[in-house]
Amino acid sequence: MNPTEYEYLRKFLKDNSGLDLSADKQYLIESRLLPLARKAGLSGIGELVQKLQGGARTVITDVVEAMTTNETFFFRDKVPFDHFRDHIMPEIIKARAAKRSIRIWCAAGSTGQEPYSLAMCLKDMGAALTGWRIEIIATDLSQEVLEKAKSGIYSQFEVQRGLPIQMLMKYFKQTGETWQVNPELRAMIQHRQLNLLHDFAQLGTFDVIFCRNVLIYFDQDTKINIFNRLARQIEPDGFLVLGAAETVVGLTDTFRPIPERRGLYKPNDPRAAASKPALAGAAPRLAVMAGR
Repeated sequence: MNPTEYEYLRKFLKDNSGLDLSADKQYLIESRLLPLARKAGLSGIGELVQKLQGGARTVITDVVEAMTTNETFFFRDKVPFDHFRDHIMPEIIKARAAKRSIRIWCAAGSTGQEPYSLAMCLKDMGAALTGWRIEIIATDLSQEVLEKAKSGIYSQFEVQRGLPIQMLMKYFKQTGETWQVNPELRAMIQHRQLNLLHDFAQLGTFDVIFCRNVLIYFDQDTKINIFNRLARQIEPDGFLVLGAAETVVGLTDTFRPIPERRGLYKPNDPRAAASKPALAGAAPRLAVMAGR
């Protein structure tokens, strides 16, 4: 891959996935795109670039998905799920007692471990949510990972990463060397393909938004743009959950951190976000990077 090809791919990935690569990440592109080029019967990355320049839709999708990180596991980092069980849900249950309805969005659902972890937390609340209408929307850029999430089928290695044994036995059925989430839990989640830079107003508003380990891949202007639009999709008393390495501090006043609860945020007046102009020159597509 020559310097011209690398600069083209950097711009292509920024415009089509939001991924902001520094000038010294050539090795990363080569390690992920060379196997893709060979699988497609191409001579190398140079020919792959020619296909991209020609607008080959399948190649565009394959390149974006190859560069997407899908690192995820059940109850990842533990703390956000403790917050969800001990702090978020008690407040939401109290605030929604009249309408008995809760909407949750996993904005980077990946292969499904995060939304299924939330569903298990909700099921474990038992009688406290009897008769409630609960929606969990899990979105991701990659159709391939969404199909895996929909199936709810995981390897022995995947269920051993973060999933307590009691939950495995309670909510999964073993078939040979794989485990499948039970139908009742799978029915709680809607899986949809979505780019975060696309208009997501059609999803409606949410009581809780999990947007974890996604924004670390994007530049500052893109993060600000996403935060401002997330603020329009969250209820005024709702909660935003970010990854441990992510923050709104110094980027936007649309959300404020909750003291002593790492990664947990409340919205400020959403009208403040609505009054802010959209990011000038924003890319038309934004990959939902996993690692959720």
